[in-house]
Amino acid sequence: MVEYRIDRHSGVATYVQIVQQTKQALRMGLLEPGDRLPTAREVVEATAINPNTVLKAYRELEREGLVEARRGLGTFVRRSLGTATADAALRTELEAWAGRAREAGLDRDDVAALFTAVLDKHFAALDKHLQGDPS
Repeated sequence: MVEYRIDRHSGVATYVQIVQQTKQALRMGLLEPGDRLPTAREVVEATAINPNTVLKAYRELEREGLVEARRGLGTFVRRSLGTATADAALRTELEAWAGRAREAGLDRDDVAALFTAVLDKHFAALDKHLQGDPS
């Protein structure tokens, strides 16, 4: 089961953090079709957020076709997003790289900034294409 971690200083809406973390768990194979998400009450108890925030996130996930609410039973995963098993070698390389980054003295924010810059460089053309920019 996924455990949500809310960063109140991130500037990202709480419900969006729940959606993002759920999608991450789906991509990584931590959640699979048929798995039950934590109840709103369980999330509230673990994170001290408003239950309506959890419900808003779950509605968004349902709108995207990733989960389905079953009255009286909970919210269940409908489909996966990941190919994590196919990417095991890449994950191993990334873990080694992250370890080297820590050994080099980089903190979490430094690593995140570096990784984001590299992602932006490698996916900029694809992002432009997806947004309809022909250049």
